[in-house]
Amino acid sequence: MMLMRARASAFIATSLDGYIARPDGSIDWLDDVQILIPEGEDCGYLEFMASIDGMVMGRHSFERVLAFEEWPYGQLPVYVMSHAPVSVPVELATSVHSWQGTPGALSDRLGREGFRHLYIDGGQTIQEFLKAGLLDQITITVVPVLLGVGRPLFGPLPHDVELTLMHSRAYEFGFVQSTYRIEAAGLA
Repeated sequence: MMLMRARASAFIATSLDGYIARPDGSIDWLDDVQILIPEGEDCGYLEFMASIDGMVMGRHSFERVLAFEEWPYGQLPVYVMSHAPVSVPVELATSVHSWQGTPGALSDRLGREGFRHLYIDGGQTIQEFLKAGLLDQITITVVPVLLGVGRPLFGPLPHDVELTLMHSRAYEFGFVQSTYRIEAAGLA
């Protein structure tokens, strides 16, 4: 019997030189460029969010989101990957779950539970899903800023990963967004 796994996609912004955060994890540079975006423009984020039924993120991303004024994901099931148990606030206990296993084990479990499309968020988590051959698609929005140093979106891989450009869009305010299908998914 073939296991059905949920499709996994990432939707993330990087600096022009490929960083998702400063060395200390700060994303202040991303907050600073928000003034470039016209009111009402979300660069496809809401459409992407409407296509998913679950989210997987790393502990660092989770802790950063907890600092927001309000939890942005409503009742969307969120799985926080970490090597150590994650403390989930009581008000999020029905929708946020800690996961200490591998991306493959989580993907298998969520597929068995009926999840169809997962949002993979956070640099290390995206890298782990990519290394495991479990990331199917990635949308990268390149922001017109050079950081020079920081936390890169991509890291070492056990093999080349072939991508097919699905579409690309240049926004008049300087962002360039490209969506790629990952052809080598499942080859790890």
